[in-house]
Amino acid sequence: MTVKPAPIPGTILFDGDQAQKGYALNKMCFSFNNADNRERFRADEKAYMAAYGLNHAQAEAIRTRNVLGLLAAGGNVYYLAKFAGILGLDVQDLGAAQTGMTKEAFKAKLREAAFQ
Repeated sequence: MTVKPAPIPGTILFDGDQAQKGYALNKMCFSFNNADNRERFRADEKAYMAAYGLNHAQAEAIRTRNVLGLLAAGGNVYYLAKFAGILGLDVQDLGAAQTGMTKEAFKAKLREAAFQ
């Protein structure tokens, strides 16, 4: 019997169920390690997503650049960082988007937490 931890309000736990749910999305994002694949994605996002079999929720979250939607659709932040790189974003941009903060406010919060 597997015991799941109590949920943390406002978070999406990346567990086995989420990993299975996000397999196609994460596989596609992993492909962005290759520069040719990044160019293929930029040239035709819809076709590239279809080639990896993204479902509607995943494709819509990619299309709208919805970080929380990508996490809810099974995205793992490690792989989503590959996608963010295509957009010229970094992990702090993702963190800011997840928390609804500006990047500057998010960085300030990180600095504050580091000194407590």
